Amino acid sequence: MARLRSPPGCPWDREQTFDTIKSYLLEETYEVIDAIDRRDWSELADELGDLQLQIVFFSQLAAEEGRFTIADVLEAINGKLIRRHPHVFGDESASTADQVLKRWNELKAQEKGAAPSAGLLDRVTRSTPALVEAHQLSSRAALVGFDWPRFENLLEKLDEELGELEQARREGADPARVSDELGDLLFLVANMARFLKCDPELTLRQANRKFRQRFARVEQGLRERGKTWPQADLGELEELWQQAKTR
Repeated sequence: MARLRSPPGCPWDREQTFDTIKSYLLEETYEVIDAIDRRDWSELADELGDLQLQIVFFSQLAAEEGRFTIADVLEAINGKLIRRHPHVFGDESASTADQVLKRWNELKAQEKGAAPSAGLLDRVTRSTPALVEAHQLSSRAALVGFDWPRFENLLEKLDEELGELEQARREGADPARVSDELGDLLFLVANMARFLKCDPELTLRQANRKFRQRFARVEQGLRERGKTWPQADLGELEELWQQAKTR
Protein backbone atom coordinates (compact mmCIF):
# COMPACT_ATOMS: atom_id res chain seq x y z
CA MET A 1 0.00 0.00 0.00
CA ALA A 2 2.91 2.36 0.69
CA ARG A 3 4.17 1.69 -2.83
CA LEU A 4 0.72 2.18 -4.33
CA ARG A 5 0.49 5.55 -2.59
CA SER A 6 3.99 6.64 -3.64
CA PRO A 7 4.66 8.95 -6.65
CA PRO A 8 5.52 6.06 -9.01
CA GLY A 9 2.57 4.06 -7.70
CA CYS A 10 -1.13 4.09 -8.62
CA PRO A 11 -2.86 7.39 -9.53
CA TRP A 12 -6.18 6.23 -8.09
CA ASP A 13 -4.71 5.11 -4.76
CA ARG A 14 -2.75 8.36 -4.44
CA GLU A 15 -5.93 10.42 -4.80
CA GLN A 16 -7.83 8.68 -2.02
CA THR A 17 -8.53 10.21 1.40
CA PHE A 18 -10.18 9.03 4.61
CA ASP A 19 -13.50 10.35 3.34
CA THR A 20 -13.32 8.90 -0.18
CA ILE A 21 -12.62 5.32 0.92
CA LYS A 22 -14.85 5.07 4.00
CA SER A 23 -17.82 3.97 1.87
CA TYR A 24 -15.78 0.97 0.69
CA LEU A 25 -15.36 -0.09 4.32
CA LEU A 26 -19.11 -0.43 4.72
CA GLU A 27 -19.48 -2.13 1.34
CA GLU A 28 -16.80 -4.73 2.11
CA THR A 29 -18.30 -5.38 5.54
CA TYR A 30 -21.66 -6.29 4.04
CA GLU A 31 -19.98 -8.50 1.44
CA VAL A 32 -18.28 -10.39 4.27
CA ILE A 33 -21.64 -10.86 5.97
CA ASP A 34 -23.21 -12.05 2.71
CA ALA A 35 -20.47 -14.65 2.20
CA ILE A 36 -21.04 -15.95 5.73
CA ASP A 37 -24.80 -16.12 5.18
CA ARG A 38 -24.24 -18.14 2.00
CA ARG A 39 -21.64 -20.34 3.74
CA ASP A 40 -19.31 -19.67 0.81
CA TRP A 41 -16.02 -20.20 2.61
CA SER A 42 -13.69 -19.59 -0.32
CA GLU A 43 -15.56 -16.38 -1.07
CA LEU A 44 -15.37 -15.44 2.61
CA ALA A 45 -11.59 -15.73 2.59
CA ASP A 46 -11.48 -13.40 -0.40
CA GLU A 47 -13.93 -10.91 1.15
CA LEU A 48 -12.02 -10.87 4.44
CA GLY A 49 -8.95 -9.94 2.45
CA ASP A 50 -10.86 -7.04 0.91
CA LEU A 51 -11.97 -5.96 4.36
CA GLN A 52 -8.41 -6.17 5.64
CA LEU A 53 -7.35 -3.97 2.74
CA GLN A 54 -9.52 -1.17 4.11
CA ILE A 55 -7.72 -1.37 7.46
CA VAL A 56 -4.35 -1.30 5.72
CA PHE A 57 -5.47 1.64 3.56
CA PHE A 58 -6.69 3.73 6.50
CA SER A 59 -3.53 2.92 8.44
CA GLN A 60 -1.32 3.99 5.54
CA LEU A 61 -3.17 7.29 5.23
CA ALA A 62 -2.69 7.87 8.96
CA ALA A 63 1.00 6.93 8.78
CA GLU A 64 1.56 9.46 6.01
CA GLU A 65 0.08 12.15 8.26
CA GLY A 66 2.19 11.01 11.21
CA ARG A 67 -0.83 9.94 13.26
CA PHE A 68 -0.33 6.17 13.71
CA THR A 69 0.81 3.06 11.84
CA ILE A 70 -0.59 -0.40 11.19
CA ALA A 71 1.63 -1.62 14.04
CA ASP A 72 -0.15 0.79 16.41
CA VAL A 73 -3.50 -0.61 15.27
CA LEU A 74 -2.44 -4.18 16.01
CA GLU A 75 -0.88 -3.28 19.33
CA ALA A 76 -4.06 -1.43 20.32
CA ILE A 77 -6.33 -4.42 19.70
CA ASN A 78 -3.91 -6.79 21.43
CA GLY A 79 -3.91 -4.56 24.50
CA LYS A 80 -7.68 -4.18 24.43
CA LEU A 81 -8.25 -7.94 24.26
CA ILE A 82 -6.07 -8.41 27.32
CA ARG A 83 -7.60 -5.54 29.32
CA ARG A 84 -11.18 -6.52 28.61
CA HIS A 85 -10.71 -10.19 29.40
CA PRO A 86 -9.53 -10.01 33.02
CA HIS A 87 -11.19 -13.39 33.61
CA VAL A 88 -8.72 -14.89 31.13
CA PHE A 89 -5.59 -12.76 31.45
CA GLY A 90 -6.13 -11.57 35.03
CA ASP A 91 -7.45 -12.81 38.34
CA GLU A 92 -11.16 -12.06 37.84
CA SER A 93 -13.76 -14.74 37.16
CA ALA A 94 -16.73 -14.97 34.81
CA SER A 95 -18.82 -18.06 34.16
CA THR A 96 -21.44 -16.73 31.71
CA ALA A 97 -21.43 -14.71 28.51
CA ASP A 98 -23.69 -12.10 30.14
CA GLN A 99 -21.15 -11.56 32.93
CA VAL A 100 -18.41 -11.14 30.35
CA LEU A 101 -20.45 -8.60 28.38
CA LYS A 102 -21.34 -6.61 31.49
CA ARG A 103 -17.70 -6.42 32.56
CA TRP A 104 -16.61 -5.59 29.00
CA ASN A 105 -18.91 -2.56 28.94
CA GLU A 106 -17.78 -1.45 32.39
CA LEU A 107 -14.14 -1.57 31.33
CA LYS A 108 -14.96 0.15 28.05
CA ALA A 109 -16.62 3.02 29.94
CA GLN A 110 -13.58 3.32 32.21
CA GLU A 111 -11.20 3.40 29.26
CA LYS A 112 -13.25 6.04 27.45
CA GLY A 113 -13.19 8.17 30.57
CA ALA A 114 -16.80 9.24 30.21
CA ALA A 115 -17.68 12.25 32.34
CA PRO A 116 -20.14 11.60 35.17
CA SER A 117 -22.65 13.87 33.44
CA ALA A 118 -22.46 11.98 30.16
CA GLY A 119 -25.67 10.17 29.25
CA LEU A 120 -25.70 6.39 29.15
CA LEU A 121 -26.75 6.42 25.49
CA ASP A 122 -24.38 9.17 24.36
CA ARG A 123 -21.80 6.68 23.12
CA VAL A 124 -24.22 4.87 20.82
CA THR A 125 -23.18 6.14 17.41
CA ARG A 126 -25.94 7.93 15.54
CA SER A 127 -24.41 7.12 12.17
CA THR A 128 -25.06 3.36 12.46
CA PRO A 129 -27.97 1.80 10.55
CA ALA A 130 -31.22 2.55 12.41
CA LEU A 131 -31.97 -1.09 13.22
CA VAL A 132 -28.51 -1.57 14.71
CA GLU A 133 -28.82 1.69 16.65
CA ALA A 134 -32.17 0.59 18.11
CA HIS A 135 -30.61 -2.68 19.24
CA GLN A 136 -27.66 -0.90 20.85
CA LEU A 137 -29.82 1.72 22.56
CA SER A 138 -32.11 -0.86 24.16
CA SER A 139 -29.13 -3.06 25.09
CA ARG A 140 -27.40 -0.23 26.95
CA ALA A 141 -30.62 0.75 28.69
CA ALA A 142 -31.08 -2.87 29.77
CA LEU A 143 -27.66 -2.87 31.43
CA VAL A 144 -29.01 -0.56 34.13
CA GLY A 145 -32.29 -2.44 34.54
CA PHE A 146 -34.38 -0.30 32.18
CA ASP A 147 -35.94 -3.29 30.46
CA TRP A 148 -39.07 -5.37 30.16
CA PRO A 149 -39.41 -7.97 32.94
CA ARG A 150 -40.69 -10.70 30.64
CA PHE A 151 -41.04 -11.33 26.91
CA GLU A 152 -44.79 -11.54 27.39
CA ASN A 153 -44.75 -7.83 28.27
CA LEU A 154 -43.27 -7.14 24.84
CA LEU A 155 -46.05 -9.10 23.18
CA GLU A 156 -48.62 -7.00 25.05
CA LYS A 157 -46.82 -3.85 23.95
CA LEU A 158 -46.79 -5.17 20.38
CA ASP A 159 -50.59 -5.38 20.40
CA GLU A 160 -50.73 -1.84 21.78
CA GLU A 161 -48.38 -0.42 19.13
CA LEU A 162 -50.22 -2.22 16.33
CA GLY A 163 -53.47 -0.74 17.62
CA GLU A 164 -52.04 2.78 17.69
CA LEU A 165 -50.70 2.41 14.16
CA GLU A 166 -54.04 1.13 12.87
CA GLN A 167 -55.89 3.95 14.65
CA ALA A 168 -53.62 6.56 13.05
CA ARG A 169 -54.13 5.00 9.63
CA ARG A 170 -57.88 4.65 10.08
CA GLU A 171 -58.27 8.24 11.24
CA GLY A 172 -56.38 9.49 8.20
CA ALA A 173 -53.69 11.01 10.36
CA ASP A 174 -50.97 13.08 8.75
CA PRO A 175 -47.99 11.11 7.39
CA ALA A 176 -45.74 12.31 10.20
CA ARG A 177 -47.95 10.74 12.87
CA VAL A 178 -48.29 7.48 10.95
CA SER A 179 -44.50 7.40 10.50
CA ASP A 180 -44.04 8.06 14.23
CA GLU A 181 -46.32 5.15 15.16
CA LEU A 182 -44.59 2.87 12.68
CA GLY A 183 -41.22 3.90 14.15
CA ASP A 184 -42.41 2.91 17.63
CA LEU A 185 -43.40 -0.48 16.24
CA LEU A 186 -40.04 -1.02 14.55
CA PHE A 187 -38.18 0.00 17.72
CA LEU A 188 -40.24 -2.52 19.69
CA VAL A 189 -39.41 -5.27 17.19
CA ALA A 190 -35.69 -4.48 17.65
CA ASN A 191 -36.26 -4.85 21.39
CA MET A 192 -37.92 -8.21 20.85
CA ALA A 193 -34.94 -9.37 18.81
CA ARG A 194 -32.57 -8.35 21.61
CA PHE A 195 -34.74 -10.09 24.21
CA LEU A 196 -34.58 -13.28 22.13
CA LYS A 197 -30.80 -12.84 21.70
CA CYS A 198 -31.14 -12.33 17.95
CA ASP A 199 -29.23 -9.68 16.05
CA PRO A 200 -32.02 -7.71 14.32
CA GLU A 201 -29.85 -6.69 11.36
CA LEU A 202 -28.73 -10.24 10.64
CA THR A 203 -32.20 -11.59 11.32
CA LEU A 204 -33.72 -9.20 8.78
CA ARG A 205 -31.01 -10.06 6.26
CA GLN A 206 -31.96 -13.72 6.68
CA ALA A 207 -35.60 -12.85 6.05
CA ASN A 208 -34.60 -10.84 2.96
CA ARG A 209 -32.62 -13.76 1.60
CA LYS A 210 -35.53 -16.12 2.21
CA PHE A 211 -37.89 -13.77 0.39
CA ARG A 212 -35.49 -13.55 -2.55
CA GLN A 213 -35.36 -17.34 -2.82
CA ARG A 214 -39.11 -17.84 -2.59
CA PHE A 215 -39.86 -15.00 -5.00
CA ALA A 216 -37.45 -16.54 -7.52
CA ARG A 217 -39.35 -19.84 -7.19
CA VAL A 218 -42.61 -18.05 -7.92
CA GLU A 219 -41.03 -16.51 -11.02
CA GLN A 220 -39.81 -19.94 -12.08
CA GLY A 221 -43.30 -21.35 -11.53
CA LEU A 222 -44.81 -18.70 -13.78
CA ARG A 223 -42.25 -19.43 -16.51
CA GLU A 224 -43.05 -23.15 -16.29
CA ARG A 225 -46.72 -22.31 -16.83
CA GLY A 226 -45.88 -20.05 -19.74
CA LYS A 227 -47.20 -16.97 -17.99
CA THR A 228 -46.01 -13.47 -17.18
CA TRP A 229 -46.79 -11.47 -14.05
CA PRO A 230 -49.75 -9.54 -15.59
CA GLN A 231 -51.29 -12.85 -16.73
CA ALA A 232 -51.44 -14.33 -13.20
CA ASP A 233 -54.14 -13.43 -10.67
CA LEU A 234 -53.58 -13.18 -6.92
CA GLY A 235 -54.98 -16.67 -6.34
CA GLU A 236 -52.41 -18.24 -8.63
CA LEU A 237 -49.59 -16.20 -7.16
CA GLU A 238 -50.61 -17.29 -3.65
CA GLU A 239 -50.62 -20.91 -4.80
CA LEU A 240 -47.10 -20.57 -6.22
CA TRP A 241 -45.95 -18.77 -3.06
CA GLN A 242 -47.19 -21.58 -0.85
CA GLN A 243 -45.42 -24.08 -3.08
CA ALA A 244 -42.22 -22.03 -2.83
CA LYS A 245 -42.41 -22.14 0.97
CA THR A 246 -42.41 -25.95 0.97
CA ARG A 247 -39.28 -26.36 -1.17
